[in-house]
Amino acid sequence: MWLTPEEQPAKTALKLWVTEKSNDFFLLQRRRGHGDTGGKFTGMLVGALDTVLDSNARVTPFRILLQVPGSAVTWIIASGASLEEVKSHWCWLEVNLLDSLHVFENKEDIASFVNGKIKGLIADESGGQQDPEGSREVAVRLEQRFGLPPCERLIAQLTCCLWKSHVPRQGWLYLTHHHLAFYSYLLGKEVKVLIPWAEVTDVERVCVGRVTEVLRVSSRGRHRDFSMFLDTHDAVATITQLADLTLRTVLPHAGLRTPHTLIHTPLTKRALEEHRLTQEVLCVFGLPRRESVCEVRVCALWTPHLRAHTHGTLYTTHSYLCFSSRDTGVCSLLIPLSEVLSVEKAESSSVLPDPVIVSVRGRRAFQMVGVCERDTLLHALTDRLRTLRWTHAIYKGQHTQHTPTISATPYYTFCYDTDGEADGSQRHVISTRPLISLHQSAMPKHKSALERRKEALWQEHFEEFGRGVHMFRTAHLHKLVAMGIPESLRAELWLTLSDAGSEMAWHPGYYAELVTRSLGEVTVATEEIERDLHRSLPEHPAFQSQSGIDALRRVLRAYAHHNTHIGYCQSMNIVASVLLLYAREEEVFWLLVTICERMLPDYFNRQVIGAQVDQSVFEALLCERVPDVGQTRAECALASVTLSWFLTLFLSALPLASGLVVLDSFLCRGAPAIFQLALCVTHTHTHTLTASTDEGHALMVLSSFLEQVRHDEEECVCLDDGAGPAEHTHITALLKEAYERFGDITATQLEQLRSRHRITVLQSHEDTTKENALRLVTPEVSLSVEELSDLYDFIKTEHLMSVYWGDGVCVSGVCSEGYQLDLPQFKSVYAALSPWEQGLHTDTVARRTFTLLDQSNNNLLTFTQIAHWLDTLYCEDLNVKIKWLYRLHIPPALMDSEDDSSPLKSPLLSTARPLQVDRPNGESGYEEQLKQMLKCVCVCVCVCVCVCVCV
Repeated sequence: MWLTPEEQPAKTALKLWVTEKSNDFFLLQRRRGHGDTGGKFTGMLVGALDTVLDSNARVTPFRILLQVPGSAVTWIIASGASLEEVKSHWCWLEVNLLDSLHVFENKEDIASFVNGKIKGLIADESGGQQDPEGSREVAVRLEQRFGLPPCERLIAQLTCCLWKSHVPRQGWLYLTHHHLAFYSYLLGKEVKVLIPWAEVTDVERVCVGRVTEVLRVSSRGRHRDFSMFLDTHDAVATITQLADLTLRTVLPHAGLRTPHTLIHTPLTKRALEEHRLTQEVLCVFGLPRRESVCEVRVCALWTPHLRAHTHGTLYTTHSYLCFSSRDTGVCSLLIPLSEVLSVEKAESSSVLPDPVIVSVRGRRAFQMVGVCERDTLLHALTDRLRTLRWTHAIYKGQHTQHTPTISATPYYTFCYDTDGEADGSQRHVISTRPLISLHQSAMPKHKSALERRKEALWQEHFEEFGRGVHMFRTAHLHKLVAMGIPESLRAELWLTLSDAGSEMAWHPGYYAELVTRSLGEVTVATEEIERDLHRSLPEHPAFQSQSGIDALRRVLRAYAHHNTHIGYCQSMNIVASVLLLYAREEEVFWLLVTICERMLPDYFNRQVIGAQVDQSVFEALLCERVPDVGQTRAECALASVTLSWFLTLFLSALPLASGLVVLDSFLCRGAPAIFQLALCVTHTHTHTLTASTDEGHALMVLSSFLEQVRHDEEECVCLDDGAGPAEHTHITALLKEAYERFGDITATQLEQLRSRHRITVLQSHEDTTKENALRLVTPEVSLSVEELSDLYDFIKTEHLMSVYWGDGVCVSGVCSEGYQLDLPQFKSVYAALSPWEQGLHTDTVARRTFTLLDQSNNNLLTFTQIAHWLDTLYCEDLNVKIKWLYRLHIPPALMDSEDDSSPLKSPLLSTARPLQVDRPNGESGYEEQLKQMLKCVCVCVCVCVCVCVCV
């Protein structure tokens, strides 16, 4: 363990320690006599001393010393009871500190630097203990050093070094709700760094110079390097999470939602760790985004196909039981609680300790042993099952009247809408028959034989691994899917592998309700759907008939009504049309829900943020895994074609038969299947892409290759592994090669990369928003581009401060409008930018200015309106300025509701009564009233002129 540095003489009379390892600055020593079995006299003497002397002399047998060349003292900085324990500290020192110490010109500074670092590590190790007084003290120091308000919550405090001019500055890194702050005071020099998360553009681990690895936090215009963390991986994850979550909240144009697990939960380090675990579990098992991890238990699952217990981890959420084997890819299991009949504990024995039996529908049961805290887990699962069944019973009772009528023949089941029956139209009739069954001719004999062969293989798989959503998922399943799912089983397995069937079973009749609600609905989404209907697989007979078009229309309109946040996005029509070929409408709807909301979240919103994030992740993987392509100009050309690969799951790039196999793999393995295939296609054409000087030629090569990929079972059987490039023209061989080359790319790794690259993509959108706003305003005002840019940044800062610590408004409006400010925010802007000195009437004038600028009466001002206002005050001629000041003293800027005794509000300018001036004697005349009003107006104008001249 690390010790608070303790000084001692470098040379002592008693040589009680033996040096095992040494370098220029550190010594690893062993207590003399420890481990000696020969009974040497020195070992016996040291042992006697340790026994006779007081307890302070009974030290651990291993220690690490800091020694500064030329110094007469050393410092004990770590100790351990075993060599392995102290070696871990020694390795950390070699990796993180040793090279850094050589940059110090003054050797006396080394001791101060290392001692401060070790104290910081000790503080990090004890950071998990609850210490309210200590935490409050840290928060007070943070407020004093950086001037942050008390409501700025401190999330974590880490010890690290900030590199400045190739010299490390040891200090503290404070991670708050909205800022990253670093403070160092070393050798009389103070260093302060404060970075809002909203300004962070990238977080990455890089190697710089002699330092093995640093954490680089980039903001607009510069970057800062931090190193020597106790746990670098945890520091990177926490910083990335905070930046990602803040950008989701404060940027109004992203269209992203804050994860539900953090909406009503105070943001703490523990909450971030729980959220990180939840996100990983959701990605690995493809669970709904509303789920959150409740319990995690290490256990062993009985796997009949292996005739043994498989060790792994059990994750429980509100609606699922998930198991993942310890060895990646051996076995995984997904059990919806809606399928569970009971969860019971069996009698424990030495062979089967703490067993738990989970019984599911279909007369199947799963046994788990070695479940720690078994009773607590069973109690939680029992309560969850009871609540789930009660909720389902209520939902089913409320929607009984909407359940579609089912006939005895499954392929001829219809749900009629009342409006459709009234007018005799078949446009709104929900068909329960896959489109392929209506437009497919007789299957060729050789293909029919191959289909039967694949069906037989799947039946064998079902018998060995189970059937349904709770089947054992192994590598054998992935191989079968890569061969292509038989047409007769495709719809069933799509629902099973993606778990869309569980959602459909949980919401009976919901799709029919959505179809009814969306009838006659006219929105932007429905208009876009109508434009794209005839662009969906136009060459396929199923969509050359009105029945296919109507089915696609119903599915897309139902989804747009179901998820108004997404509505409709191009490429959804391609995916839905392919699904409709082999699945019923209701099944396609739930498959679309699963793809858009679970497997590819944020892909299909207005800005397609999710797809852009995955494009950025793909480019990073390309540079790492296929560097010859990733580091050339061909990478830029790839972005224009690979985006459609991800949005349409290769369905628009491959022939239909091959695209179906890719869709099968995607629904089975998730996003990693698409990344692996995209990398494999790029890797296959490395030479062509690197040699090509024409971007158009490179794109044509990739497109031509994908168009030639076929799915012919006869070729698959005869395929020779030793064949040349021809094997890449078969989709099964291509998927196999993709998995073999890039199978180590997992869902967990992708989720970590997405968190980092989402920051870059969101900041890119923010930069585009700013550029658009400046481009629209620049021709209309006399302010320079630099001044407008500074104004935009100032308004953004005011907006963020209000979001951080006030009741600010975060409006997701038109992209060109940028940020919008309400009245309290505008008052702060007015006080800072107004050319007049602040006085008693500043608040009144600011309020009137806001009212005058708010022409749309929505109580918000845009960047364009504020820019025009400042342009009037600073750049227009005197007459325009006087006119503006005059307008502040008349309606609509002037209102009777103002509780103001200021001379700025004249009784002559009332908006609620006719023009009339009361005289002392009670007499009044129109001419006299008009003269008095003109006199008051002249006085106001003179005042305005004087003010402008003074300015």
